[in-house]
Amino acid sequence: MKKRLLVTTALLVMGLNLIVGFRVLHASPAAGPGSESEDDNGYASIAVLTRAMQLIRQDYVDDKKINYRTLTYSALKGMLNSLDPHSQFMEPAELKGMEDDTKGDFGGLGVIVTQREGNLVIVSPMEDTPSFKAGIMPGDQILRINGVATDKMELNEAIDRLRGEVGEKISLTILRPSTKEIKDYTLERAIVKVSSVKDAKLLDPSMTGDFKIGYVRITQFNEPTANELGSKLDELEKKGMQALILDLRNNPGGLLNSAVDVCGQFVPPGTMVVYTEGRVPSQRHVYKTSTEGKQRPRYPLAILVNGGSASGSEIVAGALKDLNRAILVGETTFGKGSVQSVVQLPDGSGVRLTTAKYYTPSKQVIHEKGVSPNISAVMTPDQERMLAMERREAFLSDEDKKLLSDFHDTQLERASDALKGVMIYASVAPSPLQAKAK
Repeated sequence: MKKRLLVTTALLVMGLNLIVGFRVLHASPAAGPGSESEDDNGYASIAVLTRAMQLIRQDYVDDKKINYRTLTYSALKGMLNSLDPHSQFMEPAELKGMEDDTKGDFGGLGVIVTQREGNLVIVSPMEDTPSFKAGIMPGDQILRINGVATDKMELNEAIDRLRGEVGEKISLTILRPSTKEIKDYTLERAIVKVSSVKDAKLLDPSMTGDFKIGYVRITQFNEPTANELGSKLDELEKKGMQALILDLRNNPGGLLNSAVDVCGQFVPPGTMVVYTEGRVPSQRHVYKTSTEGKQRPRYPLAILVNGGSASGSEIVAGALKDLNRAILVGETTFGKGSVQSVVQLPDGSGVRLTTAKYYTPSKQVIHEKGVSPNISAVMTPDQERMLAMERREAFLSDEDKKLLSDFHDTQLERASDALKGVMIYASVAPSPLQAKAK
């Protein structure tokens, strides 16, 4: 039986794929709606491919490049690469590497990359990783990898070049579009261990006034994230938290089931938070929160998002927005919402194929559109740089720390103001019974 593993589109260079969770499905038959027509005959096309391979093996000048395995793998790579940036043929070692990457700890740089308009773009650096500590930021473009230009590289080739052994050094030439600055970075691949729930606290009264507003930041969605978040919420509730700000800015995603479980901290058990649809009915899957989830007080909730919020972050933000459970503050999210099915082939290689898209509860597509905020709060490039500096304060120079002392997180302030407005309104508005009596 062939295995099919659902994974999301976000690619973590050096390791962690953002995955739906390894869900084993029966491989469906190759034929489907629209798979063949009179002018699209499978047998005739295969005959063309076979004849081309025969000619290459017969006449090509270099006999070291014409074995059947090499030619077949090259054809498969070209075939998958022609579909979209996220479909991919993986040789046996690559497939095994992808499976190993999803186990938690991994070696790498800790950057998530995608391809847009021919550019190799960093979606987000993961916190506490070599790329994060070096100061690489979301939206940066990788121009060269170890001196080799990326402008003509396929995404899969770039990822292969970025991968390597722990302890090895790699040089990246980075363009920051916001400032037009080009800078070389030398990074050392390392074992990456990411704590996903950070900075749980009550915000300072200078921002929140008489209200107790909690703050929690999630850096990605992995197996323990929902439980970690639940523990932090328990602590904040014991301190009298009246409202919460959940920060998903620059969160690249992670395990789909973890994102669904995070939603379960804020909505009733058994609530549908996301579903997938593809070309064939078998690609429709509905994801609901656990029926055994803990019911929490329905305190006001705001979620911070930006262009670096992708995949699982968009699922959480889109679901809680659609369900009228949260106010979204910030900027439109990245727009990475397609599903890849990975099928292992007989020789141990694999095919990753885009088969479906994610939809929010109100049937809004996420892919290439993103999730828009209720309250728009755009940061300038300088403010984004300061926010990134604030999150790696432990690695800053004294001069940078001095610059940071004047920084105001305007998106956080807007979220706090929104929640205060909600609570003030709730305290003065008449209840439905009072309104009816009048």
